[in-house]
Amino acid sequence: MTKAILEVIACSVADAVEAQKGGAGRLEVVRDLDRGGLTPSIELVRAIKEAVDLPLRVMVRESDGFGTSDEMEIERLCDAASEFSSLGIDGLVTGFLKRGAIDFELTSRVLACAPGLNATFHHAFESADHQLEAVTQLKSLPHVDRILSSGGSGELEKRCGRLAAYGQAAAPEIEIIAGGGIDRNAIELLRRTTVIREFHVGRAARQGFNVAGPVQAELVRELVRATHT
Repeated sequence: MTKAILEVIACSVADAVEAQKGGAGRLEVVRDLDRGGLTPSIELVRAIKEAVDLPLRVMVRESDGFGTSDEMEIERLCDAASEFSSLGIDGLVTGFLKRGAIDFELTSRVLACAPGLNATFHHAFESADHQLEAVTQLKSLPHVDRILSSGGSGELEKRCGRLAAYGQAAAPEIEIIAGGGIDRNAIELLRRTTVIREFHVGRAARQGFNVAGPVQAELVRELVRATHT
């Protein structure tokens, strides 16, 4: 059985320190959380790595949406992947779509700039036309060892059912990380009804359940407890 892990989004050193105090198992480092997370500065990533002992997965995404506007943007993505790779982080968080399907060429090009790192395919997955087909496609990308998914829209029970299906389809090459507005109740239900054991939180770990609020250790601690119930 996979060890349960709570992954917390960190936008600052203070977020990272609070997440570690609360018992988080991994961080996703981003800027502009209100835009779904964009590429953070290398200075921030370096500072967080020096401040905490947790594995870091770092966002590589330069603009809204899940494509790119031009070659210059692609070059910035590649440069960021290469720079983060030099810091010895755990992995990248990235992913691109083209006409509703996985953009293999672009995703592979960015990941090739960090050959020693694994990667999480982020919430672009939810915007693909066919999620189960996307899971199968992502298995052919050797860097990708995780997919972040909310389970789509609708009631929690239906989302859990979809996540369970994604988890079965993805195994054993890829772990599904449940995220996207999940809270303690969602984590407890997923623990009881699916094989998913990795959980990703943003607002649920922040003061006032607000993307602009700081991460709080006590909220993280409560969520960590839920991953083990």
